Amino acid sequence: MGLLNGKVAFVTGAARGQGRSHARRLAEEGADIIAIDACATQDWLTYPLATEADLAQTVKEVEAFDRRIIARRADVRDLAAVRAVLDEGVAALGGRLDIVCANAAIISQPAPTWEIDVGQWRELIDVTLTGVFVTVKAAIPHMIAAGNGGSIALTSSGAALISGGGLADYKAAKAGVLSLTRTLACELAEHFIRVNAICPTAVDTPMIQNEALYRSFRPDLDNPGREDVKAGFQTMNLLPIPWVDPVDVSNAIVWLASDAARYVTGITLPVDAGNQHK
Repeated sequence: MGLLNGKVAFVTGAARGQGRSHARRLAEEGADIIAIDACATQDWLTYPLATEADLAQTVKEVEAFDRRIIARRADVRDLAAVRAVLDEGVAALGGRLDIVCANAAIISQPAPTWEIDVGQWRELIDVTLTGVFVTVKAAIPHMIAAGNGGSIALTSSGAALISGGGLADYKAAKAGVLSLTRTLACELAEHFIRVNAICPTAVDTPMIQNEALYRSFRPDLDNPGREDVKAGFQTMNLLPIPWVDPVDVSNAIVWLASDAARYVTGITLPVDAGNQHK
């Protein structure tokens, strides 16, 4: 018997990486899934985002656990689109919504704050912070109406907990997610809806495993690869590892969604290999 049998979970950014891992683990524990992903890449990003084929693969992996899934292409910045998918999914999966994983985000290349393009700043904040707001704005009415309580996990970042130069846009967005977490935990407590933030260190996904980011770690090499940057990533963590696996974050989300964490709300949970203590 799974930890989440009979529950319905909504996962954003579900086509690959952490989002796919969350959908898989939640399904493995018995939850049915509503999944969205924009399946599009902003022109200025230096790494490609997920595709519709990736989202289709998530569907296959969830269905392999004999769970139901409603997966649609939708941008977290688009309230009407997110609401439409949730309305469809909740109706198809029993009229309830128990778990929300606001995972969708993008990241820029490290640069001094004053050199960040204003348009890129606005778009990153719009996806990575406003997208979380849109996600919960669309999801919470379903959770309250169902009357079953529930768990909302907002993905922040270890980068929001530490000092250091670079990534001001990303860090600002993820710090905003922490503030939103605390506010929502207070507002939703009366409905027994628990709201917590996850703060991972670097996670082994395409967000960090790409040529552009490799070059920022190893500008001395013409074509740096995964093995070339491991040592650099490892210097950020207290434990002697360069990055964690997506499932390490997913396991924390499953725990927060389970009855084992039924009285846990308003916390910031680092899954960071000691990153913040380095």
